[in-house]
Amino acid sequence: MNPVLVFDIETVPDIAGIRKLQGIDDGVSDRDVAEMAFQLRRQTHGNDFLPHYLQRVLVISCVLQDRDHFKVWSLGAAGENEAEIIQRFFDGIEKYTPQLVSWNGGGFDLPVLHYRGLMHGVKAARYWDMGEDDREFKWNNYISRYHQRHLDLMDLLALYTGRANAPLDALAQLMGFPGKLGMDGSAVWGAYQDGRLEDIWRYCETDVVNTYLVYLRFQQMRGVLTPAQHGQQLAAVRAALGKLEQPHWQEFLSRWTA
Repeated sequence: MNPVLVFDIETVPDIAGIRKLQGIDDGVSDRDVAEMAFQLRRQTHGNDFLPHYLQRVLVISCVLQDRDHFKVWSLGAAGENEAEIIQRFFDGIEKYTPQLVSWNGGGFDLPVLHYRGLMHGVKAARYWDMGEDDREFKWNNYISRYHQRHLDLMDLLALYTGRANAPLDALAQLMGFPGKLGMDGSAVWGAYQDGRLEDIWRYCETDVVNTYLVYLRFQQMRGVLTPAQHGQQLAAVRAALGKLEQPHWQEFLSRWTA
């Protein structure tokens, strides 16, 4: 049985890229460059959401579940640059061929990683295999929306209908899980400008654990886990997080009522 890898990314505007595309010189502050990009986006699209290719990856938080082993960590927390973060993520797929799980990974995280990986010359042969190298991947690969090697929980639970999408924070809380802690995605750019990098990766880590907990409930719903096995998996997550000393995990556990 392949390991399960749940992932989530946090991004900030690609200031260097915006400068290059818009011809903005270095005399304009990063804050003002971003605000100009936001204003242009509002005028053309009615919101501040920058296109995927202009989202610079700060961190990729991961949960790895392999047999009875549970681990949560962040690529980028050790100060790696964007190219290193993305390459390490795809290196893990190359080595372990995990079951990928995300919340809106097909709509945001993976397209961002595709574009940014192209810019940095990242190698990801296993990830992009659609049956050319491994015939099994013709019928189940990471790319097809309806295959299970990458499971986008938000997309699947909404039956691929955008108007039925649910926010992870609300759904997690309704299920008795902690939900988001500290901030949400809209606050990441401000936190980055204030130098609060630890707050960003801690927020991303709690998000990815929420996703994993929803995934476990989904596995029970679809009959992969019995109620007893589901309870054992939850207990294993609680035990693993209880061994971590960082304050955000203590807060996470205190808010977990399920």
